[in-house]
Amino acid sequence: MSQQKRNWLERLRKLKGYSQEDIASSIHIDRSYYSKIENGVRVPSRKLAEHLADILNFHVSIFELEVSPFYFALQDSPMVIAHFDLELRYTWIFNPHPDFDPVFVIGKRDEELEDNDGTRELMKVKEEVINVRQSIRKKIIFPLSDTTYEYDVTCHPLFNHKGELIGGSSASIQLIKEEVTDPGQETHS
Repeated sequence: MSQQKRNWLERLRKLKGYSQEDIASSIHIDRSYYSKIENGVRVPSRKLAEHLADILNFHVSIFELEVSPFYFALQDSPMVIAHFDLELRYTWIFNPHPDFDPVFVIGKRDEELEDNDGTRELMKVKEEVINVRQSIRKKIIFPLSDTTYEYDVTCHPLFNHKGELIGGSSASIQLIKEEVTDPGQETHS
């Protein structure tokens, strides 16, 4: 178990206007037990996680990822993984660029975080995924604080355990910039 506070869960709860007691009561557990879930001390059962996901509108797989060996493999990779709701607001994000605080982005749309050609293109892809209910893959260029990055972005619709469309997920892989050398600029020794 990660033993890491689930700041994203606390932020979602607060954005929805719920107290810990409200959530605990809704899913029929003690507030102290819910607090342990939020603080990363406990992992909820699948059924409990589904109830919590229904109330706060996120995908239950987030809890599964936390205990997956892929979680550790992806930590230092050039990959960003995220979930978003039907309004294209982030409900969870993993491994974002340093310009973005993973807790602050919860509840925000891309255009609210940074309004540029890249974020507007990403919003279009997410909207299309929601509308057509199919995966879409596209290369998108993002100007960020330190340089311009190109990402290979794949978005996929997300359905809850009842089969209802609740938003989407995205996996964005940072592409390596290849340095191009001019053959006429070769040095001779």
